[in-house]
Amino acid sequence: MRKQKNSRGCFLCGLENELSLKMKWYEDHQAHQVRSTVTVPDQFNGYPGVVHGGIVSAILDETSGRAVMLKNGEDALMVALKLEVTFRRPTPTNTPLTVIGWVIKQTASRAQVASEIRLSDGTLTAECKAVVVRPPREILDKWENEKPYWKVYDD
Repeated sequence: MRKQKNSRGCFLCGLENELSLKMKWYEDHQAHQVRSTVTVPDQFNGYPGVVHGGIVSAILDETSGRAVMLKNGEDALMVALKLEVTFRRPTPTNTPLTVIGWVIKQTASRAQVASEIRLSDGTLTAECKAVVVRPPREILDKWENEKPYWKVYDD
C-alpha cells in the first residue's frame, strides 16, 4: 500500500503540531480505500475513556476526504461541504482504531465519500457520509506556503 502525504501543522496529520494525532493514511488500490490506524489519547475524551464526538467526526472527515486522492492524485485536496456522522457506539480512547475511507461517487469538482471507524475485532463505532468540494481560491492561496511541507515522510 502506498503512503499518502502528511503536513506539518494539521490537527490530524501534522507532524510538527504537538497536539496532532499524527495519523498516516495508506492507499489500498485493490479495495479502492484509504486506511489508517490511530490510538486517541485520553486528552481527547468527552467522557472518561470515550473519544469526544468532535474528534471522532474530525477523523472521519479527514479519512473520507482523503479517499479522493486515490483517483485524482495526492494534491487533489477537497473540503467538506456536508458531513453526516452516525455514532454506533462509544469510541474508546487508548485503543487501536482502524479508519477506512472510500469514494461513493466523484466528479472533477466534488465527491460523495464515506468512512468508518472500527475496533480491532471489527466492531463499528462510527461512520460518516460526506460531500466534499474543491476549496475556494482563498484557501488554495494560503495553501501555497504549506506545499513544501505536504509530502510523504519516512516512518
